[in-house]
This record gives sequence, structure tokens and C-alpha cells, in this order.
Amino acid sequence: MQVAAAPGGTSEPSGTFWAPYAWIDPVVEREVLITVADGRITAVTADSGPAPAGAVRLTGLTLPGMANAHSHAFHRALRGTVQVGSGTFWTWRDTMYRAADALDPERYLALATAVYAEMAQAGITTVGEFHYLHHAPGGARYDDPNAMGEVLIEAAARAGVRITLLDTCYLSAGFGEPPNRHQQRFSDGDADAWAARVSELKPSAHARVGAAIHSVRAVPADQLSTVAAWAAERRAPLHVHLSEQVAENEACLAAHGQTPTQLLAAHHALGPRTSAVHATHLSSADKRLLADSSTIVCMCPTTERDLADGIGPARELAHDGCVITLGSDSHAVIDPFEEARALELNERLATQRRGHWTAAALLRAATEDGHASLGWPEAGRLAVGAFADFCTVALDSPRTAGPDPRLGAETAVFAAGSADVRELVVGGRVVVRDGVHTAVPDVGAALAAAIAPLR
Repeated sequence: MQVAAAPGGTSEPSGTFWAPYAWIDPVVEREVLITVADGRITAVTADSGPAPAGAVRLTGLTLPGMANAHSHAFHRALRGTVQVGSGTFWTWRDTMYRAADALDPERYLALATAVYAEMAQAGITTVGEFHYLHHAPGGARYDDPNAMGEVLIEAAARAGVRITLLDTCYLSAGFGEPPNRHQQRFSDGDADAWAARVSELKPSAHARVGAAIHSVRAVPADQLSTVAAWAAERRAPLHVHLSEQVAENEACLAAHGQTPTQLLAAHHALGPRTSAVHATHLSSADKRLLADSSTIVCMCPTTERDLADGIGPARELAHDGCVITLGSDSHAVIDPFEEARALELNERLATQRRGHWTAAALLRAATEDGHASLGWPEAGRLAVGAFADFCTVALDSPRTAGPDPRLGAETAVFAAGSADVRELVVGGRVVVRDGVHTAVPDVGAALAAAIAPLR
């Protein structure tokens, strides 16, 4: 079986993988043989008997690869450094800006490669990178205006995962306010210039390009439709931070007499290819607009609790018809199992009741639905025709040992963690073997080396 860093290329691997247990939505099957040709699954056979000669033997429970639907790779440099003292999202943001100021393409390549390798070790096969760190500090353009985006695409290739680069329009510090000195490197000046620059980015076998509106406070209302139209013309994903903070809602109402959701709707920025990230503080009318437009909602529970954002109405939105996806956002932790179970556990805290989501529904949010929201509908399920992207979770670790293996979905969601991922396969290529990344053998050391210059 070929091992390579990037999923894609002219010669895709073929072969067979054998799993003692695999989650074939919505149930766990035994002795599953997965046949791969040209990087895609050509057969999935349950009760296949013992592993045949030549098959790659997987361990524990095999799941579809996870999708991290919302990532800011450079935020990983903040882990462990922003927990001292009190404050709010806004004071945390000041620290984040200082980390951003220290990055250039070379440093960002090193950091993002290590971050994406950490994601691979956690079971993530595709990342949605919400990218707004476009230019040099002060706003000067690099010789290649897309240099920072290109290094993120390269970092994903080196880490062996897929990426949707959600190039983000970010033009103002607030309603009617020019970008501050930190934000100048985020801004292209106006949405037309943003669109011209982003149009030069090219997809590849492992990378697709989407769009993002940072937030309604960061893109003037009369330019929202330019970003939405760019995505619509290309049938590309469009993501947007929505109502993460009460202060954003209050400022939007003061400036426009509308909530952020209403403003996005008025400028044709909602719909089934749009993902509203966080959607924490919504009115009843906002919830109806999201549901009626079939807008996707991306929840980032570990970041939302880390930043004291609040608990969003995910269960209510899902009940009304919104697809729910999951992201690690600021990377306070990178653990898709923790994100999935937090969706249920947060709801328990808010309602004092249990049982709002099944394990299968939470896994679907972390896999198939997350991939679809990033423009990868061919990924995220163990099915014929899908990309051969999957991970395995140990069922004999101190966290997962004990339950009947047929309850593997519940064990994975409510007990497992990223440390329990043993293998990761992307496009039929082994990226993580026995818990070790094949291209970045010491991910911890790589992260330490990349973060040290940013302190």
C-alpha cells in the first residue's frame, strides 16, 4: 500500500482494508472489507470473515474521515496562553491579533503543516480553513497576493489531508469603521478587489476554494452581495461568522435596524451552500430565516465555551431543518469527538434533560454533513463511490474499553478522544499508522518549533 503526503495526484492507490468493526451509517457492522481503487471505495462488504492476505488490517472501530468545518490554523499558537485572568471574547481577540502579526508565509507554512498533522492524528481528513490573514503586516502585498493562502494549501498537502480554503472577505473594524492596524493585513480594500484576488486561486486534487464573509461587522452591507455572488456563480461554499456575540447584534441593529441574519438574508447570502458559524444569539425570526433558507449551521462547542460565547440553539435549528456541522475554530482543543459530544452535553446543561442527539446523528454532523458543507460531497461516508477517507478508533484504550463493540458509535462519541485514533487513510493512502503521522512523526515537536518564534 502506497504511503504519501497528499491525497490526490495522477496515481491514486488501490488495495483492500479490513476492519473488525466499522460504522456504516447508522449501525456498526463486523468484519468489514473495504476495497479501494483509484482513491475511491469500490466495495464495502460486511461479515466478510477473517482478513484476507494482503489486506491492510485496521484496528478497533473504523469511521468515515472527520470534517473540521471551521478552522483558523494560526489560533493554535494561542493554546495555553490565554487562560490567565478574566476577560471576554474581545480581550482574547487582542491577543490573537498579536500572534497574527508575527506570521509570514514561511512561518505560517510550518505552523499550519503541524496543525493539520495534529488534525490528522485526531481523525480529521478534511479541514475548512477560514482564511483572512492575506497580506503582510500593515497591509503591504506579497509578490504573490495569495501567498498566505497558497501556503495553507501546501500545508494540507504535506499533512496529507484535504482542504477547502474559505478565503475570507474582511474589510472593516466595525460598522462604518476602517480596519485597525492589525486588520489592515486582512483587507483587500473592497469586495471587488477581494474577488479579483481570490479568483486567481486554483483548486487541486486535495484542495478546493470557497468564500467567506468574516462577519457583518467586517464587510459593509453594500458589499455583502459581491461575496455572495462570487460563491453562487461558482457553486462554492460560503461561510460566515454569525451572531457569535451579543455586541455584534446590538451594533448591527443600531447601524441597519436589522439583525445580522436579516442583513445577510437581504443581501442574498443565506442558502443551502452557506454555513452560519456559531449562530449563538438568534431571535425567533433569525432562526426561521436560517431554516427556511436551508442554511447550514456550524457549531464550534469547545471554542464557544472557551471564549464564553454562550450555548447556541443547535437542537432547535436542527429540528427546524438546518443541517448541523462541527468545527474546532480556535483549536483550544483539536478533538472531533469532543466537539460532537459537546453538542449533546451543552443541550443537557441548557435544558436539564438528556437524549437530544443520537450518536449516529452526531457522527453524521462530524463526517458526511461537514464534508458536504465544505464542497466535498464525495467524502464522509463508507460507501461505494466515496473517497477512501476513514479513521480507526481504538476500542481497548482506558477510555473506550468495556462496552460491547456493537455500541461503537456511542463509545466513539461519548467516550473516545483524539488520542484514541490509531489509523487515518485519505484517498486510500495511509497518513497515520498506529497513532503516528507518517510524514510528521513527531507532531508535538513540530508544533513547538513552529509556535516558539510567535511568542
